[in-house]
Amino acid sequence: MAPAPAGASPTRKRRSADEPPRVVTERATRGRPPREDGGPELVGDPIPADEARAKFPNRYHHQRRNGEGEEEEVEARCHYRAAKVEGTVYNLGDDAYVVAEEGRPHFIGRITELFEGTDRVKYFNCRWFFRSEDTVISTAELVGDHSHDPKRVFLSDERNDNPLDCIVSKVKVLQVDPKLDLEAKARLAADSDLYYDMSYTVPYSTFENITNDINEMSGISSDADSEADTSVATATLLDLYSGCGGMSTGLCLGAALAGLKLETRWAVDFNSHACKSLKSNHPKTEVRNEKADDFLSLLKEWAVLCDQYVHGNNAEAPPPMDDEEEEGELEKDEYVVQKLTDICYGGIDRKSCIYFKVQWKGYGPEEDTWEPIENLSHCPLKIKEFVQEGHMRKVLPLPGDVDVLCGGPPCQGISGLNRFRNRDDPLNDDKNRQLVTFMNIVSYLRPKFVLMENVVDILQFAEGYLGRYAVSRLVAMNYQSRLGIMLAGCYGLPQFRMRTFLWGALTTMVLPKHPLPTHNVVIRGGAPNAFTQSIVAYDETQNPTLKNALVLEDAISDLPKVGNDQADDVLEYLVKPKTEFQRYIRLSRKEMLDYSFGDKTGPGEGKLMDHCPLKLNKDDYERVKQIPFKKGANFRDLEGVRVGPNNVAEFDPEIPRVYLESGNPLVPEYAIKFRSGKSLRPFGRLWWDETVPTVVTAARPHSQRILHPGQARVLTVRENARLQGFPDYYRLDGPIKERYTQVGNAVAVPVARALGYSLGLAYLRKHDGSDDGPTLVLPANFFSPGQTEAAVAPAEADEVAEE
Repeated sequence: MAPAPAGASPTRKRRSADEPPRVVTERATRGRPPREDGGPELVGDPIPADEARAKFPNRYHHQRRNGEGEEEEVEARCHYRAAKVEGTVYNLGDDAYVVAEEGRPHFIGRITELFEGTDRVKYFNCRWFFRSEDTVISTAELVGDHSHDPKRVFLSDERNDNPLDCIVSKVKVLQVDPKLDLEAKARLAADSDLYYDMSYTVPYSTFENITNDINEMSGISSDADSEADTSVATATLLDLYSGCGGMSTGLCLGAALAGLKLETRWAVDFNSHACKSLKSNHPKTEVRNEKADDFLSLLKEWAVLCDQYVHGNNAEAPPPMDDEEEEGELEKDEYVVQKLTDICYGGIDRKSCIYFKVQWKGYGPEEDTWEPIENLSHCPLKIKEFVQEGHMRKVLPLPGDVDVLCGGPPCQGISGLNRFRNRDDPLNDDKNRQLVTFMNIVSYLRPKFVLMENVVDILQFAEGYLGRYAVSRLVAMNYQSRLGIMLAGCYGLPQFRMRTFLWGALTTMVLPKHPLPTHNVVIRGGAPNAFTQSIVAYDETQNPTLKNALVLEDAISDLPKVGNDQADDVLEYLVKPKTEFQRYIRLSRKEMLDYSFGDKTGPGEGKLMDHCPLKLNKDDYERVKQIPFKKGANFRDLEGVRVGPNNVAEFDPEIPRVYLESGNPLVPEYAIKFRSGKSLRPFGRLWWDETVPTVVTAARPHSQRILHPGQARVLTVRENARLQGFPDYYRLDGPIKERYTQVGNAVAVPVARALGYSLGLAYLRKHDGSDDGPTLVLPANFFSPGQTEAAVAPAEADEVAEE
């Protein structure tokens, strides 16, 4: 079996994920007709004892593996180079069909050993190939928008011993260059039974170019083994479903540490306030406020326009004279196009076609209108000017322009709040279709690298159907892929926040690794059983030196006191930073290696921005003021509440109901009834030594623990932003509720920064100093450490996954 994968903590073991070809024994041969040739035999002279002992030491030194769930290796008397089964000679390195359980197709394996055991049984050791249906993508192609070549298999590290009698027949499995496209691979393999171009490993559900010397006859070298190419120093990034830019910001910061200047050239999101936030922090980015589906349609139409006006006959030919160039006075209701300033596709209450934003001659920008392209047929010169200038500026990417595509497509159809979730066909739910759109954009643009983020529910709901689909689409598009579950607290934040990250890389590139944790945070629930081997963490055999988990005090104790009605968006720091986290989060753009403003200083830098809370109404503010300033305090500490059997909160019948000045009760009915009275969240106060579960999208004290530990208010936008790792210079746009939403929806910046570092190494083909496994160790000074131990209330930990 494969080596034990990395565990969820330095001392945690795992269970297996996807089921590999099962170990074959004599039991698998029951019901088969007896061999007519008297049975299989090892042929030729045995391998000399010294050579056999040197090549297979565990077979002769009685060193048995004792790992949990692993088989003991069979002890050998002697090894051979060939065997005969039903008249056919099999040599070391041959590929063969191996009998499987009744009703299953034969397994496919590569013979790596032929030997007689000390029990006098003749064995072969087999290294397994996986069909697509044997892997994590087993059912994903049933969606119907993609398929896998049935002749394509994947070589794994899974291997075991089997009686020689289990061999069925030879099979011709051809190794092909992974860098070829799928059509070329299929043509090369036309005369073979099967072919393989990638390896598959169960940990991290990894499909990857074969980088070690699996087949000595292949002559294929790996990208990782080639000479490092340090000439490429700049790369372009498209951020889909970008929100306010947490993911792309972190990726750029991390890539810079690896020596790659990654630039967010394009960003797309449907939330207008999030788009404004991203634009204000990344002024050079082409930010598009539109649906991803419309963006994909626009990209395809833009390619047609570029072919027509940049690469085609219309690029040089003089166009017809525009209306504004003709002599004569304008008739009533006639207007002259001054300039086209923007482009989009469709939209709300619009037809499904290209629209241009028109600046009219003689009118100000407030009179600009969006016009369908058919209304501008008399203005080909203006269209040509816009397209040629836009192509030169790359206002929209064409296939091949995007080096890195990242995004977190929303899958609201799997939310636990959705009572009508479609378990049988999740992608038939419109609320999950953005996952398909994301992959369609990848298919169209063909970026070098893909990074998709999502909630862990995509690996839990319907047996991980959506996660399997995402991996399947990448592999079907000839991408390498690697799936990992990362915990934000493990990378220097005082919140747990478990999320799924899926890497994709073209076969011409190096597949990025998952960065191992820097901070000692133990995972508490929420990890799907079928994907426990995808949790990014050290395994139980390693003894890493990890920093202490950060807590709330590490992140916000230096921020000035503000009231419930604080309205100022820009404040002064009143004290110096108290922890290394605070010193780091206050760094300037230049010190962070953030090139968004070039060499210039961004607006408001050096000031404290967004440090204002959602203003509570009068009743809630009165309730919050009565919540004690102590650890674990919540609505249960208000007068008139008692805790009954089974830790259920209820009104105390011996105490008269207390009412506020408004006439409403001090303890509202919803607080008592929330989660049947068992929840500690309503009007819950956070504490200084705690790690919070997850930064949420709304400051609702009615159903969340979000009260400041030392002040009568909810956490401010900036305090939430710090829990997400946003640098203090990162300013947010929009009404305060919108800013909470943007922060809560964002990818935690330090996690994205760690992934960006891995991306930079892979892009530049730099070796990270570790082995060739799926993970890498971040530099010791990658992130500033916290100084205190973390604690979390047990009841709160139980609700982490649900949050």
